[in-house]
Amino acid sequence: MGTLLAILHFVVAVWAVLNIIGSGATPLAKVLWTLFVLVFPIVGLIAWFLAGPKSSTQTA
Repeated sequence: MGTLLAILHFVVAVWAVLNIIGSGATPLAKVLWTLFVLVFPIVGLIAWFLAGPKSSTQTA
């Protein structure tokens, strides 16, 4: 079970980092969000999902 959760977390973290890189945020914000997501796995992913930079390809 732990291995499955680790794989799931890895996939979600990679997806989040790719979305952060593809966002319209400044380079500094991208670096900070990426570090936050990687250093604080659960809290970082939740915070990024709720308040992080949105992809530049998304429309309102």
